[in-house]
Amino acid sequence: MQIHRAKTLKPFQIRHLLRVTEATSRHPERDALILLLGFTCGMRVSEIAQTEVSDVLQASGQLREEVSLRAAITKGCRQRSIYLSHPKTVSALKRYIDWRWMHDKGTAMDRTRYSGLMPQTCLILTRKGSRYELSIKRRMNEAGAPVEYLAADSLQSYVTGLYRAAGFGPGYSSHSGRRTFASRLLAQGHSIETVQLLLGHAELDHVAPYLEVSRREMLEAVSANGDALVQPA
Repeated sequence: MQIHRAKTLKPFQIRHLLRVTEATSRHPERDALILLLGFTCGMRVSEIAQTEVSDVLQASGQLREEVSLRAAITKGCRQRSIYLSHPKTVSALKRYIDWRWMHDKGTAMDRTRYSGLMPQTCLILTRKGSRYELSIKRRMNEAGAPVEYLAADSLQSYVTGLYRAAGFGPGYSSHSGRRTFASRLLAQGHSIETVQLLLGHAELDHVAPYLEVSRREMLEAVSANGDALVQPA
């Protein structure tokens, strides 16, 4: 059976997607952050939907550079860390937190704690200020045993819609951010083991699809620059 994998984006395509989102979305503060969490942290949409304010903010209101994703919210049911170190993501996160405060979305009376947000609320909220609905999915784990996990189908469809609004056709989806994150790391020379840890995969074999993408991208880059000619043996 053929597996259809989400397409990855090049840097200029990411910039285009973010520009269109800023210009056309009814909620650019939130939507830009969702996209950047995929591109710069490798987060799944279901993980983004379940991450809470206290996961990314300390009580003082300071951002956590290292965020621990609880095993309960990951597809593989394994804890892993993501890193809020990219300047654009940090800026987008601060902007969205300020937006939530100004629009009274899950806020508290005291802004000196958690930047005024209720710590146990989800970071990403719907237009009405509620958490995104989750549905139970089932899969087989590495040991061949059935496991359940939660998926945010409505947010996944919404994010895919952001790609469509920016002119990206079939093959681009809410998972493209995570795949782009991984393939770019590999193209930049980071080890497969590092990418495995950042993605939260249990086996190196699970990183192979991302490696295939990065090899193709590097070959295209070399050919386009005229640095090498690939000739048949």
